[in-house]
Amino acid sequence: MNNPDYIFETSWEVCNRVGGICAVLSTRAATMQTMFPDHVVFFGPDLGERSDQFFREDKRILARWKKPGNVRVGRWQVPGNPIAVLVDYQYLWPQKDEIYSWAWNHYGVQSHAAYGDYDDSSLFGYAVGEAMKSLQDALTKGNKKIQTVVQAHEWQTAFTLFFLKDRCPDIATIFTTHATGVGRSIAGNGKPLYEYFHNYYGDQMAAELGMVSKHSAEKQAAHVADCFTTVSEPTARECEQLLERRPDVVLPNGFEQDFVPKGKEFAARRQEARKALAEVANMRLSGLKRGVDAKKDYFIGISGRLEWRNKGIDVFLDAVSRLAHRWNGDEQVVAFVLVPYLDQPSFSHNERVHVVFVPYYLDGQDTLMNRTYYDTLIGLDVTVFPSYYEPWGYTPLESAAFSVPTITTTLSGFGQWARTLLKGKADHLTDGVCVLPRNDSNGLELIEAISGELNDYLHLSADEKAAAGKAAAAVAKKTLWKNFFKYYLEAYKVASTRHSQS
Repeated sequence: MNNPDYIFETSWEVCNRVGGICAVLSTRAATMQTMFPDHVVFFGPDLGERSDQFFREDKRILARWKKPGNVRVGRWQVPGNPIAVLVDYQYLWPQKDEIYSWAWNHYGVQSHAAYGDYDDSSLFGYAVGEAMKSLQDALTKGNKKIQTVVQAHEWQTAFTLFFLKDRCPDIATIFTTHATGVGRSIAGNGKPLYEYFHNYYGDQMAAELGMVSKHSAEKQAAHVADCFTTVSEPTARECEQLLERRPDVVLPNGFEQDFVPKGKEFAARRQEARKALAEVANMRLSGLKRGVDAKKDYFIGISGRLEWRNKGIDVFLDAVSRLAHRWNGDEQVVAFVLVPYLDQPSFSHNERVHVVFVPYYLDGQDTLMNRTYYDTLIGLDVTVFPSYYEPWGYTPLESAAFSVPTITTTLSGFGQWARTLLKGKADHLTDGVCVLPRNDSNGLELIEAISGELNDYLHLSADEKAAAGKAAAAVAKKTLWKNFFKYYLEAYKVASTRHSQS
């Protein structure tokens, strides 16, 4: 079957940097624009100034579409500059109960237990569905046959699929979960996800963990979609257990070289980043006998969402504490925790090992760093992402792409993929990507292993570190979207074929 004529893609993270999904979509955009020039349309929430940082309105785009008053059309300011439609969903609040009743009657979605961001997400998804139908009607005006595939990401867009299935059945649909809500919650609440994995029942755990509505929307979207996908084989098994549908296609997350500077620019950007990191360290670590030196001292880091256990922030700080007891170098080591809204805990350290918290989204306007995440990442010597729950693991992939050797775990999709790529030889930072074993009970061993890897790596010669950086970049190059986009083409075909047969 041929590729679709149009691809509509929606996520809460379109023109809205929240986490890894924004990186997935924004880095993939250039490849999609090459293959489907201006026939890819991203739909995201209209969050005003927050969205406008990444969006430029252009009313000339999609000129044949008589646009509803609640949408703005323009381009996402990322490589490829794809078409983006921002959708204001506020007009639906008076209809919320009616929409929830409709979702229950048609799909059995249990919205009665909703709280938190469920209402905003569901109304956003429904509004996106209306906008997509309106655009599809404009594209097919005059009985022109247009094959369109919609890809909806995460439970926040479930109501988009519900709407389209009911009101615009000529569109084929894909639902992509990047992590199951119940799986993430089990892990985040300190329960052993892996030892008792096959004893967990999704609906039961959703009730126990107080997330019935989100789980219900996610599960029904997985079953309603023509094609169900996820990002790694471990998460595919999780979906089968907790959502009771095996994903049709696994879509590993890729990266794009456009985000990484080259040659002299790379060296200059790295020097600028190290200078900025040193300035922040000296600002936060006042009273040091010797200030932090951007040329001499070492910078390690962790980043991501504030998920203390899932992202391994607790393990990272314990490993830094252990490193402090064993470090005997003349250089100072600064560990940067680049995690939004993190309260500072207590920890052990000595005169030459320190921790600095940067509790902001690094979007270049945070008032402390005033640098983007990538413009900060490039200045680190090494990164550590000792995740307990990590369906893919975009942060270690980004680190490797910027030639920064990284530590991750066997519980991350990227970690398992890297071990397969390197034929199991991803045991040390000198391999570029170091994948350490993690399970429900080896926390102390993991902390010791991380501190040992950091200690050994920082004592290497400059040439050995440079070789490790090149090895990391070589791993990242295997994830270029030109290598991974074939899986998306497979998903489009599965969705289109299933849709035509239904």
